Amino acid sequence: MRTIDLRGRELSPADMLAAVPRATQARAEALDTAARIVDDVRERGEAALRQQAETFDRVTGHEIRVPASHIEEALADLAPEVRSALDEAIGRVRLASEAQVPASRTTRIGEGATITQRWQPVHRVGVYIPGGKAVYPSSVIMNVVPAQVAGVAQIALASPPQADQGGRIHPTILAAAGLLGVTEIYAVGGAGAIGAFAHGVVDLALDPVDVVSGPGNNYVASAKRAVAGVVGTDSEAGATEILVVADGAADARLIAADLVSQAEHDEQASAVLVTDSDELAAAVAREVERQASATRHATRVAAALSGPQSAIVLVDDRAMATAFSNAYAPEHLELHLTDAEAAAASFTSAGAVFVGDQTPVSLGDYMAGSNHVLPTGGQARYAPGLGAYTFLRPQQVITYDREALAAVRSGVVALANSEVLPAHGEAVEARFTA
Repeated sequence: MRTIDLRGRELSPADMLAAVPRATQARAEALDTAARIVDDVRERGEAALRQQAETFDRVTGHEIRVPASHIEEALADLAPEVRSALDEAIGRVRLASEAQVPASRTTRIGEGATITQRWQPVHRVGVYIPGGKAVYPSSVIMNVVPAQVAGVAQIALASPPQADQGGRIHPTILAAAGLLGVTEIYAVGGAGAIGAFAHGVVDLALDPVDVVSGPGNNYVASAKRAVAGVVGTDSEAGATEILVVADGAADARLIAADLVSQAEHDEQASAVLVTDSDELAAAVAREVERQASATRHATRVAAALSGPQSAIVLVDDRAMATAFSNAYAPEHLELHLTDAEAAAASFTSAGAVFVGDQTPVSLGDYMAGSNHVLPTGGQARYAPGLGAYTFLRPQQVITYDREALAAVRSGVVALANSEVLPAHGEAVEARFTA
């Protein structure tokens, strides 16, 4: 990993972002391709999906709509220890997600006048689960459970067909869906799956959804942009990111392990350490080199850690470290600080904050109970991670009786006339004239 020394400089948020740029070229290149794939699915439906499966997944003749027997077989073959872990994760995510559903609240505006704020679930959701460099049954949980907690009536799931599974979805993903009671499943991958959810596929009896959620590669993220306005989407999540803020008392071995753990996701993954300690920076650099070379996906990890999106950043002090983190707005933020719990309140822009050296990002990936579908690319400045609220719509219910309307009758008429929309006022007056 390269080291960037920002000490002794007055830097704006833009300057800080420029020091460690995100890997954006691949996303830019994916936009046009993803849009064409989505349009192809909209126009040709199942035929387009089969052609895409042959091109991208090396699969032909497979069952796109997964039969119940495939789910049952996957559940029967699921290793007991994996099933136990999935069950535990489901319970934890369900418990945390239940706290994300706001209660209805009625406000009394005046005598006989109320507004009720309620939260309505969308009717139908399409969940995408990637299946490229890794297998993600955890992502099934992270997407399906919040939708269920929100009260979504219909949940469909898509994941790429696997050539080494005879064109079936990976069995662990199918098993996780089965544990959650999801039965509408499609063996469709990438941008094509997003297009199918957004526009529907008549030949497969796949109805359009209201919201698409789930992580994926640059093509999936770009496809979400292509269908924006047709359906709701959770986010355009890109390659994973971890930013660690640490002081001189931190354990270099643990920091290196966490940086490597996220770098194994993808060659474009971002791994960043921000510290005011020269000694820690040097120790982490040594540990990263040692651990990265020994891990299973060493080549992928090396590519991510040597890319411009990864770095060890030296800063003057805690204030500068905090400013850098808030400007960068990482997907995952770890605080390896002696006063981590007290300091956490100052770190306002991150998809999720992992406090203390015993709270690694990988805990959040699986068993913390928090959701691991989080905003990347700086979107944490304005966007949340996935939660039950992703599938809810706030809705106002207004109730006025005659006396309450009479109390504001003249005000409505006055404002309507001032906007040269007299019929608005006349609609109120009609209630008081024969």
